[in-house]
Amino acid sequence: MRTGSTRAFTLLELLLALALVGLLLVAMNTMVFSMGELWGRGTEPRLLDQHVRAVTRFLENELRASALPPAARSGVTPIALEEIRPQSGLMEKMLTFELPAGSRLFDWPDQPLPEVICSLQARPNEGLVLLWHSRLEKDFETQTPRETIVTPFVTALAYDYYDTDSKRWSTETSLKLNPQGQPLTPQRIRLKFTHGKLAREGVITLPTPGPALPAF
Repeated sequence: MRTGSTRAFTLLELLLALALVGLLLVAMNTMVFSMGELWGRGTEPRLLDQHVRAVTRFLENELRASALPPAARSGVTPIALEEIRPQSGLMEKMLTFELPAGSRLFDWPDQPLPEVICSLQARPNEGLVLLWHSRLEKDFETQTPRETIVTPFVTALAYDYYDTDSKRWSTETSLKLNPQGQPLTPQRIRLKFTHGKLAREGVITLPTPGPALPAF
């Protein structure tokens, strides 16, 4: 009676099998690492885009609050251009508004106060700075405002003006003046974000208060 014989793999077949497995592993690793590299390359742009949206949304909400009562009251322009003296000591026209309830960004040395006057300034190598102090402080008229950096990535502010005669928009890097030489409040502001070689822009429409509620 004949018994069936089992055939074993030869050394050459084993080496070929190991070589094929090795090539497969190399190919899989190359694919995984290349996907990770591509994903990593897109991380900074995505994070910057998210940051631009967050900062823009935050400022839109703060400006909207300033255009609502009690900040927006009869005979008062809720968002205007005023001369502000920062801690650097140089007076400058800045976009200024009032936040009746303050902001979550404010770090008060004592008890938080309402009726906070805020101004926006873009500084090279520092970013977008929010200058603020309360009307209720004893030294409101004499002391310079406190300063909080909203984001270090804003390198400049630009201003959008709408010409009702030509029905066109213009973007200015400095504030426009009226015939009397006074700065005009823009309809929109543009935030220039820069991070390394990446550049982004956030646009904020300034709310215009109406008889009761602001029109956004």
